[in-house]
Amino acid sequence: MNLLDLEPKYADYQIQMRRLFHTCPEASTKEFETAKLIRAELDKMGIPWRECGMPTGTLATIKGARPGRTILLRGDIDGLEVTEKTGLEYASKNEGFMHACGHDCHISMLLTAGKILNDLRDRLSGTVVLCFQPAEEVGKGAAAMIADGALEGVDAAFGIHVWSDVPTGHVAVRTGPMMAAGDEFEIEVFGKAGHGAMPHCCSDATLMASAIALNLQTIVSRETDPIDTAVVTVGMLNSGTRFNVISGYAKLIGTTRCFKPEIRARFPEQLERIAKETARAMNGDAKLTYNALIPPTFNDADMAERVRVAAKKLLGENALYDYPPSMGGEDFANYQEKVPGAMCFLGVRNETCGAVYAQHHNCYQVDEAMLVKGALLHAQMAVDYLGLECQ
Repeated sequence: MNLLDLEPKYADYQIQMRRLFHTCPEASTKEFETAKLIRAELDKMGIPWRECGMPTGTLATIKGARPGRTILLRGDIDGLEVTEKTGLEYASKNEGFMHACGHDCHISMLLTAGKILNDLRDRLSGTVVLCFQPAEEVGKGAAAMIADGALEGVDAAFGIHVWSDVPTGHVAVRTGPMMAAGDEFEIEVFGKAGHGAMPHCCSDATLMASAIALNLQTIVSRETDPIDTAVVTVGMLNSGTRFNVISGYAKLIGTTRCFKPEIRARFPEQLERIAKETARAMNGDAKLTYNALIPPTFNDADMAERVRVAAKKLLGENALYDYPPSMGGEDFANYQEKVPGAMCFLGVRNETCGAVYAQHHNCYQVDEAMLVKGALLHAQMAVDYLGLECQ
């Protein structure tokens, strides 16, 4: 059976769902309206579901007519704290929030795939689990769903991320590292406050924090093998209360990224040592809090090859796009630690429809015409993995 023949039947539903979810982005762990809408659609299809991991997590199950293996298809559902500036008629109605990373596409593609596979269930051998996962942007959703049994009986997992740097009509997938480990750190800096006109009587926490932010970059430039890849980013530096007061306290918040476990394991010691010694050199002190969030997204060789085969079936022999590993992080990696899995990037970049902005940009758009292919790719992976009785 050629799933491409089904595209006209489901294309309108795909776009309708994507636009619906685009209007109502919600914060990570608080995707209550999103979950309500997802569950209403599953009820319409007659697909059983249960709450999983968090109140906003949804795990649905499509059982084939015959026994067989089980594959989990995953779509994340949370929005971002971004104010939308696209001007679209279906732009976000939730002020200060936007689906600026394409999770509205992921929800709608998975729902559409569920609709396709539910229509084919009498010919399927095995089970498809639809995983509508919250809290990806904060790295907590996958772990919560796994802890609540999302992977019980699951043999393999597959996920799609729409990607603004991959041209429409193409799919990017790699064997091995696809995305980086992503952790969070917080450094508190303690000095001695005082009058801005009397710096000799103080220990300036703002100056210490600034020096720490600069010195942390030596982790990459001087403590990591140049052949390897690592990132240390300070995303926030807060200090001070007014123009003529030397601050006695500062806080830095940032992230680390890498692919190798041994590099990741060294980060806490390196961050703490540099922060403390820099602060002590300026008559202060520092304290590190390190939050290990997500491991590298590591694609299983067999599953990655299955993606290549499925993509060519749907998009032709030139479907594959060579895209390098990304330093972005994805908590889909948590599923891959438990079962063989693959994540791919679905190209949605298309200058003709204004889909040229990076993920997390307030003007982020996608080539909507490509999304039904993403839904079909979910379905194709499930059909190929489980087997479909020909009629």
